[in-house]
Amino acid sequence: MSEDLAPRVFSGRAFSPEEIDQVKRWTEDPSLSRTDIARLVCDTFGWVHADGSRPKTMSARVALLQMERRGLLTLPPPRVPPPVRGRWRIQNRLESSPSPVDTRPAGAWGPIDLRPVAKGFESEIWNDFIERYHYLGYTVLPGAQIRYIAWVGDKPLACLSFSASAWKTAPRDKWIGWSPEVQKKNLSLVVNNSRFLILPWIQSKNLASMLLGKVVRRIGADWLARYHFAPLLLETFVDSEQFAGTCYRAANWIWVGQTQGRGKKDVKNEYPLPVKDIWLYPLRPDFREILCR
Repeated sequence: MSEDLAPRVFSGRAFSPEEIDQVKRWTEDPSLSRTDIARLVCDTFGWVHADGSRPKTMSARVALLQMERRGLLTLPPPRVPPPVRGRWRIQNRLESSPSPVDTRPAGAWGPIDLRPVAKGFESEIWNDFIERYHYLGYTVLPGAQIRYIAWVGDKPLACLSFSASAWKTAPRDKWIGWSPEVQKKNLSLVVNNSRFLILPWIQSKNLASMLLGKVVRRIGADWLARYHFAPLLLETFVDSEQFAGTCYRAANWIWVGQTQGRGKKDVKNEYPLPVKDIWLYPLRPDFREILCR
């Protein structure tokens, strides 16, 4: 099969040349917005979440942006201006950098409320902190997702997020033992811990592993409530040049290997990205049996 006739993968889904041509025709219709086109992609091509309950509109929007970057089409201008870096600066609503540094150990904080981020101010808080203090900064998370903030009263301690898993990673896939065909079918049952930030003025021993323990006990129910299915396995990728992954080890996550340090577009094996440790956490004892069906 020639390259022109081969399907292309965008946002984890393979699109045939005919489907890409159809999407391009939609982008040329001035009456359709980006959101309209994403909905058409889902409705026309049957792109829905694993349980069939909802269209994967966010994944479709990511796919459209990827197609545009490849020069396959030109999207209509966004009707709402996209967020700019630093947009979420919090002014006079929350003390953003308290002093002095708080060094209380994890057990001395009292009740910690780890809860999903609500729209509005909580979302602004999460975006702002991640943009300023996480080494990867803020980007739109791919696919299905849940963000969390850990609170003590009205004091934020940490931010976490879980979103769509990596499309392929050899050590993870070998450890699970699934075939490529089964992996494509069941990948949505693996969820990625895409961000984890303890706020820089919180230096609390064992807090990170405590929060990981809290989140793994509730994410199954939270994901089920939002997306109508429960994940079976969590994954995360830790930059081995900057972090040792100690909190994941302490929270009983399993190290299964390292990435190759190669991005999706690195077809010449030039390794432009940092090598990352791969950590996994099964949410059910029979996870492997179900993932490999």
